[in-house]
Amino acid sequence: MSKTELAWFKSSYSGSQGDDCVEVAVTEEVVHVRDSKDAMRTPFAVGRDGWLRFLDFVAEA
Repeated sequence: MSKTELAWFKSSYSGSQGDDCVEVAVTEEVVHVRDSKDAMRTPFAVGRDGWLRFLDFVAEA
């Protein structure tokens, strides 16, 4: 699946005015993360295990 074919989802914590938007696209191997205001910029990708550790960390904060 190419980056243009990824199914992007906006964070439920993103601002309602279209600002501060983070989007993710999940594949079997990795989670892609991008700033929706700059969708042409190359997103970064993190392994699923790393993404789950990040979510655990954020939930504890």
